[in-house]
Amino acid sequence: MPGDAGLRDSQEKRRRTLTQFLKAEAADKGFDICRVTLPDSIPQAPARLADFLRHNYHGTMDWLADTADRRGDPRVLWSDVRSVVVFGMNYGPGEDPRDILGQTDRGAISVYARNRDYHDVIKGKLKEVATRFAARAGEDVKVFVDTAPVMEKPLAEQAGLGWQGKHTNLVSRDFGSWLFLGSLFTTASLAVDAPEVDHCGSCRACLEACPTDAFPGPYRIDARRCISYLTIEHKGPIDASLRPLIGNRIYGCDDCLAACPWNKFAQAASEMKLKARDDLTAPSLSFLLTLDDAAFRALFSASPVKRIGRDRFVRNVLIAAGNSGDPSLVASCVALCGDASPVVRGMAVWALSRLIPAGAFRDFAARRQEETDGEVLAEWDRAGAL
Repeated sequence: MPGDAGLRDSQEKRRRTLTQFLKAEAADKGFDICRVTLPDSIPQAPARLADFLRHNYHGTMDWLADTADRRGDPRVLWSDVRSVVVFGMNYGPGEDPRDILGQTDRGAISVYARNRDYHDVIKGKLKEVATRFAARAGEDVKVFVDTAPVMEKPLAEQAGLGWQGKHTNLVSRDFGSWLFLGSLFTTASLAVDAPEVDHCGSCRACLEACPTDAFPGPYRIDARRCISYLTIEHKGPIDASLRPLIGNRIYGCDDCLAACPWNKFAQAASEMKLKARDDLTAPSLSFLLTLDDAAFRALFSASPVKRIGRDRFVRNVLIAAGNSGDPSLVASCVALCGDASPVVRGMAVWALSRLIPAGAFRDFAARRQEETDGEVLAEWDRAGAL
């Protein structure tokens, strides 16, 4: 019937108009790409997540299992959602972040964490877009950035922002592996974009770049061996066999991202949006080893590094110190053997065992007699101070 055709035309026009408005708002707020998909566009996600969890690849990240049903289907998270909008913001570095790995007296902080906490940056901009869109569309909206149970990378692939590479991160033909993601769920019906296809081909650069062999195979990651997981999410002592492989990476790891050939098409992020802090680009290990809790909080104010806390961070720095071969760090490591935190004391013992000869290390055996924590005592024993 003509009336039905007219109604469909009117609905389609509204979808296109609202979508154009939304994308224009996204660009105005600094997002580099914005695409739309449907909430039922990732039917394969639950099975992939279940496989990940079944192999215990999530390590101690229990929240992934606790929220698996909501992660696998956006409609479980919000039953009224009709469209999912995925936003991307380029955070590409101006240099190869692996260059610092040869500066063993310096700490390597992942590119994303050298800026203001991206959760705050992205969420603030998303809320601005959402407010204007909701007023224009007369529809409900919800915004999510990383911490919510939303599988943004599969949704981003279906929305056409990029594809999940063999390192499991999103890869873009325009921005390489350097996109922050955020999403907006809405009850509005929008014009849907075409999904992206996989362009990895036979390339294995990202898999071969991993220092700890954290990829059981293409498109699969074992977080328990991933340096980003170990230095950020993992709370206790890090497995002794993995410590030497961490090098001077004190917060996160960019190796698999930086190895992606698609980065040759990426451009450095605009400093108007995301300016890396100079003091977090290559901080000295000697300085970082002196941080108490107050100094740590002051240094990493508004940084994502702050959320792991001083003790976990200094643990990471001590691993870097142990890998540095720098005898000038010995005094700081000795001092940290008496730290209030057991995880710090344990890593200080390990670092010392790597920085000084075995004979000299045994001279510190008296400190072992003062120790009461079982895990720290085990570090002394492994180090040979029996």
